Amino acid sequence: PSPQIRPAAPMARSSSVTEAEVGISCFTSALPGFRGVLKHRYSDFIVHEVARDGSVVRLTSLDLPDQCVDAKEEEKAAPAADADHSKALELFGELCGEADCHALRGLLEKVAAGGEGDFSPVMLSPDADKAHRSEVHNFFKKNFKFLVTDTVEHSDGVQKYIRVRVGSEAGGGRGRGGRGGGGRGGGGRGRKRKNMNGSDWGDDRPFDSRGSSSWPANAGKFLRFHLCKENKDTQDALGVIGKMLGLQSRSFGFSGTKDKRAVTTQQVTVFKVPANKIAALNKRLYGIKVGNFCYVKEGLGLGQLMGNRFTITLRGVVAESEDMIKAAVDGLGKNGFINYYGLQRFGSGSVPTHRIGAALLRGEWKNAVNLVLDPREGDILKLFCLYLIRICMLCCANFCST
Repeated sequence: PSPQIRPAAPMARSSSVTEAEVGISCFTSALPGFRGVLKHRYSDFIVHEVARDGSVVRLTSLDLPDQCVDAKEEEKAAPAADADHSKALELFGELCGEADCHALRGLLEKVAAGGEGDFSPVMLSPDADKAHRSEVHNFFKKNFKFLVTDTVEHSDGVQKYIRVRVGSEAGGGRGRGGRGGGGRGGGGRGRKRKNMNGSDWGDDRPFDSRGSSSWPANAGKFLRFHLCKENKDTQDALGVIGKMLGLQSRSFGFSGTKDKRAVTTQQVTVFKVPANKIAALNKRLYGIKVGNFCYVKEGLGLGQLMGNRFTITLRGVVAESEDMIKAAVDGLGKNGFINYYGLQRFGSGSVPTHRIGAALLRGEWKNAVNLVLDPREGDILKLFCLYLIRICMLCCANFCST
């Protein structure tokens, strides 16, 4: 049956726009209802995503998954102390020169010796030959699978060189600088390079983030985790995580953007990033936690969810009686509610967006443009115009007096 309707009283608001002016004129229930303050604190609004399988997304564990897909077993460990790389180093010397070979040998000796901490990357000699650089990259993939290479550009935008680092699978990090370190260099092919820390080489760039190349074929290529954030937008939270990992925000997949002024939990996926890398960020993140890690075959996309579950705290509740509140809550639970678009959907500026939309629907193009472009209350342009008018009036007064 159709609910009884009664006129709605306009709600108090800092803007001059009232609910009646935007077409909100009725309630859908005859119950008197009650008033309260929504989102007085961001923790008053808690959102849990509901996944496509109907499960409510919650952050319940910070542990790593049982399945380890950091790397294939034969690629996972660092080279043993007695590992014989003499033949590979001999071939590398023929390919890149004695100086680069010496630098690489030094890196291998450090890794074989073990120890905790990051290993500074090795910067090979400048190489303008793209075909030769490709040959070097392929050489490392074939002979030193625990090492990772990428091409870095000189700050002059012309010269390029190959950077060699120890992959995370072998216990190495990004380098002592955090974003490239500085590392020892070789001069290769008769050319001597400056030290990376004190030169104009662009060694402050992050390493590439194309995902691990050593990923088990039987494992899902996407890491899925639960992201719990407080008082942050989804994109902002992923931007922070991405910056720490050297990833762009678009590398992450998620089903929808959650409210900023709230505590929200949702699923996120990322391509070929080991769980331990993201789990390690929990110690450095503020207002953000990640957990419930697992590997899946497909990444998330917008709209791939069943819905959201809200837990809302109202403060400053005003009602005729507690019985009235109970009746209103029971009616809400029994009949549900119509999606309500309140005044927040119409903007809080001096020119509400519904006036612009109405002008567009009526085909009043000039009026719509003026509503968008005309100075608003408090605009610097308006203040500047008033200032000019005041100067003109003063000038006119002085001119008349003389």
